[in-house]
Amino acid sequence: MLKSWILALTLAGLASAVAPAATAQDAPSSDQQAAPAGAPPQRGGHGRFDPDRRADMLAKKLSLSSEQQTKVADVFKSEQSEMQKIHSDASVPQQDRRSKMMDLHKSSNDQIRALLNPEQQKKWDEMMSRREQWVKGRHDAPPGNAPDPNQK
Repeated sequence: MLKSWILALTLAGLASAVAPAATAQDAPSSDQQAAPAGAPPQRGGHGRFDPDRRADMLAKKLSLSSEQQTKVADVFKSEQSEMQKIHSDASVPQQDRRSKMMDLHKSSNDQIRALLNPEQQKKWDEMMSRREQWVKGRHDAPPGNAPDPNQK
């Protein structure tokens, strides 16, 4: 009888320990928020963040006027729409879609830079340079040796 109780308590304890972990895996993660504008895309999201949020973050980093922020948001919205069209076009080989997306992203960046004053352009160029270095570091690193994201 004692062995039955111990077995029952052990199984109950195990079930109560495993259930929260299983539920946590199914729940959507709240820390999968949009990255700041200029930040590298996160895996899974493919960099498709809310255009208004991206514009807001960029406005804070570059001290954009409300007019500039509106225009930047329009660029981001247009870019997002075009990216979705390119991404869903299965008739185009993946490498060509990737190339088109990169061209579109560069064009969007050029449009945004044109909206900025010289001081903002300098900050923008620094942001883009840091982003390029981060991306280059990720592509040059052998698998499993990703650069430390906390390193500056």
